[in-house]
Amino acid sequence: MKIIKVKNLWRSILLVSLFFASCNKQAAEDNKGDQEQVNYTSYVNPFIGTAPLTDPKAIGYTPPKDWRVWAGLTYPGSSLPNAMVQLSPITKYGSGAGYEYEDTEIIGFTHTNKGHWNLCNIPILPVAANATYPFKSSFSHKKENASPAYYEVFLEDYKVDVKLSSTLRSGIHQYTFENNQGRKLLFDLGRSNNHVDNWEINLVGKNGVSGFQQMGREKIYFYAEVSQQTSGIEKKNEGASNGYALISVSDDANPVVLKIGLSFVSIANAKENLTQEIGNKTLEEIKQSGNAVWETLLSKIEVSGGSKKEKEMFYTSFYRSFLWPALRSDINGEFTDDAGKTQQKDFQYYTIPSLWDTYRNKVVLLDLFSPKVSNDIISSLIDRGEIRDFIPTFFHGDHAASYITGAYKRGLNNFDVEKAYQLLLNNAYKEGGTRPFIAEYIEKGYISDPKVENAHVETKAKAGVSKTLEYAYDDYSLAQLAKEMNDEAHYKDLLARSKNYKNVFDTATNFMRGRLENGDWITPFDPQYPYYEYMYREANAWQVSFYTPHDMQGLVALYGGAAPFEAKLDSLFTTPWNPEHIARNVSSFMGQYCQGNQPGHEAPFSYYFVDKPYKSQKVIDALLKDYYGTGEHGLALPGMDDAGEMSSWYVFSAMGLYPFSPSDAEYLVSIPLFDEVSIKTSTNKLLKIKANSAKRKLKAINVNTKKIDGYFIPHSLFVEGGSLELETE
Repeated sequence: MKIIKVKNLWRSILLVSLFFASCNKQAAEDNKGDQEQVNYTSYVNPFIGTAPLTDPKAIGYTPPKDWRVWAGLTYPGSSLPNAMVQLSPITKYGSGAGYEYEDTEIIGFTHTNKGHWNLCNIPILPVAANATYPFKSSFSHKKENASPAYYEVFLEDYKVDVKLSSTLRSGIHQYTFENNQGRKLLFDLGRSNNHVDNWEINLVGKNGVSGFQQMGREKIYFYAEVSQQTSGIEKKNEGASNGYALISVSDDANPVVLKIGLSFVSIANAKENLTQEIGNKTLEEIKQSGNAVWETLLSKIEVSGGSKKEKEMFYTSFYRSFLWPALRSDINGEFTDDAGKTQQKDFQYYTIPSLWDTYRNKVVLLDLFSPKVSNDIISSLIDRGEIRDFIPTFFHGDHAASYITGAYKRGLNNFDVEKAYQLLLNNAYKEGGTRPFIAEYIEKGYISDPKVENAHVETKAKAGVSKTLEYAYDDYSLAQLAKEMNDEAHYKDLLARSKNYKNVFDTATNFMRGRLENGDWITPFDPQYPYYEYMYREANAWQVSFYTPHDMQGLVALYGGAAPFEAKLDSLFTTPWNPEHIARNVSSFMGQYCQGNQPGHEAPFSYYFVDKPYKSQKVIDALLKDYYGTGEHGLALPGMDDAGEMSSWYVFSAMGLYPFSPSDAEYLVSIPLFDEVSIKTSTNKLLKIKANSAKRKLKAINVNTKKIDGYFIPHSLFVEGGSLELETE
């Protein structure tokens, strides 16, 4: 009996041990899962958006020979949020972002990028002893890796392993050569995505390099340090647009580490930026530090549920939304202003946001998750405005009005709002500034276009319909700021002007339609035909005819009420795109709706205004599922990312919130892709959104357990935190 008891005792101990071992193993697995969940940068795939759209079914037409549709135009590489430096590979100059996934050769590593046919400055390439002009090396995606603050590739021709990382204003390169003999560093300063007017480079001491690259008014200075001693420099066509310099480095050690600082003020500032931000730090230290910065930002939104691809697309889109605008202040606070003078003020200076592209979504994300940056961007716009007498815009419209008003109503006030308001009034009332044809707009209530025989895709004129619609919304936005400023006269006038969209609505055709100077409708009229700048801007009549984000009830009435409006929306998403209508800047259609360009990006949400949110949800879900991360490699986007706008549309739509009128501090609620979305607010509170993501029909919206009327939630939830629970079926 004693032996049996002992055996039973050991059996019990063994079972208990196995039980706890199993528990520990499960806990380890759960913990591993938790660690994977909080490693947000692991979800980011910087190659998304670098691959082309090639399938005519996805594009909507068969592109002409040698056309690359404007899809994505993103770049892989190293950057911090809204940094001065974007350190990325370049495969082709004159391309949208310098890097095209289908290319097989790398021609340099550049230090600025936007994904918009410009920048790609200070190109550097490590080359082997036998390298000859034109300098380039083949590479394979199998030997290429990227994360938000890191890029690595193996240059096959030169047998060099390249690793890159960066800080706000500086970059670090690490080159491991298979053969140390005769190695050189190419500074390809005669080239960038802009035309280079002038350049200069000089050796400084035993291992320093300094110089500049000038494109028009913009001059970028650099100071670099090489870990090995430099043994000479060969300059070819110095200062010319096809020139370059080759710097020889000693062969006594591997790897070669190049550290470089940039400045838009001076070489001395570039050196200080480098010393303060990188100094003696290693590439691994810079990489880890950059990764931590991105983790902090990306962790502000945590999602639960959803597929791996959906999480990859969500966090990649979130990351892409915070790359532009770019910092232009040095570490000592100095920057070069719009008049070319060196200034030092109490804010960080940034480039002009791509407002036509990003006012709908991207700058709202900046307001929510980088309010200090957003405040400084607005201060930068005001600084430019004081020099120009107008707040600048980008490309089309006057959407600084929407951006600044929306930011102010979201509680951002660390900028001179009175000064901003006065400058925006100049925009709205004075000819010769930000709003072309403003005098005609004020006089007639619309902007006309000339009579053009045989108008075609590339016809350039006033884009009168698009301008009228956008100015009407800008008027509404500025009216809201006038109200905040207690300026009743301008509030009433601008609010009245915000109804001008009605003046380009043709009730005979039920489309927004171009008008001649005498008021007649432009004929012939084909609402399906896409124009670049005639009547419409990068759009056709279908794509702009639902754009009145400030007065959707008024638009519904123009169409004759809810039923005809709904029928028209149905037709927008079902009338087939004519494959004979080819325009490089529009692609990826659902019927006549174009996800590949911005002008109609509010339209999928328009069913809400006739109380049919489930119809909007069906469209939104299809766009999220079938139009992002497509193509042979799963890397294509429906259109050009445009400094993060295509990405930010995805972020908001996948999160289940949309700033339908971005100048208003409220958000339209849809069903998120995920079961739960936890948002860390700028006040360190939590806003939790819960829904059964498998059910896609919205029944009710509960804010802090109380059912609300309507479909909008206030911005106060992003300040105070709270819960948003969606009842779905």
